[in-house]
Order: sequence, then C-alpha cells, then structure tokens
Amino acid sequence: MGRPAKISRARLQAAALALIDRHGLAGLSMRALAVKLGVGAMTLYNHVAHREDLELLVVEAVLAKAQWADVEDADWPAAVREIATALWRAVRAHPAVIPLILTRRSRSPAVIDASEALLRALARSGRSAGDLLTAFRAVQALVMGFAQIELAGPLSRAAGEPPQAVIRRFRALPRQRYPHLIEIATAAAGSRADDEFSAGLDLLLTGLAD
Repeated sequence: MGRPAKISRARLQAAALALIDRHGLAGLSMRALAVKLGVGAMTLYNHVAHREDLELLVVEAVLAKAQWADVEDADWPAAVREIATALWRAVRAHPAVIPLILTRRSRSPAVIDASEALLRALARSGRSAGDLLTAFRAVQALVMGFAQIELAGPLSRAAGEPPQAVIRRFRALPRQRYPHLIEIATAAAGSRADDEFSAGLDLLLTGLAD
C-alpha cells in the first residue's frame, strides 16, 4: 500500500472554506471535502479526527485573517475600534462561518486570543465583571451582526434579486404608513458597508464612553 496523500493544513482550510462559502455549513462534510481535494474520504482522517476538528480548523483560518496593529499605547476606544474592525473584516469575508465561531469559541485558540485582546482594550475603560461582559457582548454583536446583515439583508445580491428591484418594492409601500422604512431603503442603495460599520461602531463607542 502507498503512503496516505499529504494535505497541508492551509490547503485543507482553504478547501473547507470554499465549500462553506458556496454551500453554507450544510455543505461541509468529510465526503464533500475529500471530493474537492481529490482524495479518498478516509484519507482525511489522517489529518482530522472528526468533523469538530475540521470546524475548528475553519474557525482558525477565518480569524487568522484578523490582523490589527499594536494597540497597547492607544486609548481604549481606538484600541477597541482597531480590533473590532479587524474582526469584522475577517468574518464578513466568510459570514457563513459565524455560527461556528460563536459555538466553538471556548475550544478555538484563535477565538480565545481575539476575545482576550478585545476584553483587554475594553477593560481599560474602567469596566470589570458584569459591565465588562456587557460591553464585550455589545461589540461582538455589532461585529457579527453587521457581517450577517450584509450577507442576508434585503439589498444583498445574495437575496436573489437586484438591489434596485428591492428598493422599488419598498418605495411602492404606502408612504404614510412606512415612511422610515422607505427612507432607509433608499439610503442603503448608496451606502457602503465599511461606512455603515464604522458609523455603527462610533455610536456604540460613544455610548460606552458615557
């Protein structure tokens, strides 16, 4: 018998991410991954013991892309902004992985390290214990929520129709009953995701600073 095919960690992660990006989490299986890599399904078990190991590799691959500058000398809002923005940019590229990031957070070294960095920045605001937890969850919700909304929002191309068609449908709503919904749908047509996230983070940091 020949030696088992060698598959690098990076190649394994890239192939798994490609499957999730295209088919969602339901599309990730050992069999589907083996087909994509051009190996037998049993070959994968030389590299990952079970699916959870594979899912952790995927989480590590996404968060490895979250790189931020040294924030030790920055004031806490700037530090939080730097880390939160880096995390958002990483997860928005693979939003279907967000459920894995949230459910595997206690087992993933990358999630643990990123969480501690964010908590360290938030703790410099003077928060501790329950207040620190609340602030952490608020920032986490903003990061993950914006990434998911961008994927599944009504103006997303992933929704299956052109954004302008969605806007026209909103504009056809009774204006007296839905004036603000029509207003933001129109604004969203010319909005950039980066600007929306930055503005949302500004609002959150302003609230945390009070």
